[in-house]
Amino acid sequence: MFGVLFPNRSFPMDISTFAQIDTFHWILDMNTFVGEAYDQVREMCIFLLNGFTLPPDKALAVYVQSPGSPFVFCGAVSIARPSAVLTLQWPEPGGQMQLTSSDSAPLSAKIGVSVEDLALLPSLDVTAQKRIEHLALKVGENLFNFMQSFCSVDGSRLVVPMDILDRWFKKFQEKATKDPEYLKVPDKSLEGRWGS
Repeated sequence: MFGVLFPNRSFPMDISTFAQIDTFHWILDMNTFVGEAYDQVREMCIFLLNGFTLPPDKALAVYVQSPGSPFVFCGAVSIARPSAVLTLQWPEPGGQMQLTSSDSAPLSAKIGVSVEDLALLPSLDVTAQKRIEHLALKVGENLFNFMQSFCSVDGSRLVVPMDILDRWFKKFQEKATKDPEYLKVPDKSLEGRWGS
């Protein structure tokens, strides 16, 4: 049905590497793959295998779970997008890190793959969506800081010069041109649809 590859860390692996939970859910226990260093695995390529037909309204969604945390959505593949390199944004570990019984294993990090309705998933390009959000935040923060350096207080109002936006935009363009990395930062994940 699908295969995965961890760039610079693995050969291509097929679905047999994952434990099948039910007809539509598979889990990869990261302890068996990399032990406690799961958070160093930052990318995963997932692809549909040749000959596998996924209905056009379905997708294979990918989630990650740190020990004791809920699953977080990372992205998906579909017939229209049969492969993707996804950024794995591991959530902070949480919950009870203790054993639930004397013969239980400690909680471990997991990657989950599930068949889901394409229309119900967040944007398949989570990375691009988060970059846009980050860009908007960086621009807003830069504008606020620039305006703050020129404003005065009149009662409960901030007063700024009339040409402040023109001056800010020129300065912002110069900064972005000199430092292309200025607007780039690691993405944050969206909460997933799986329970903990």
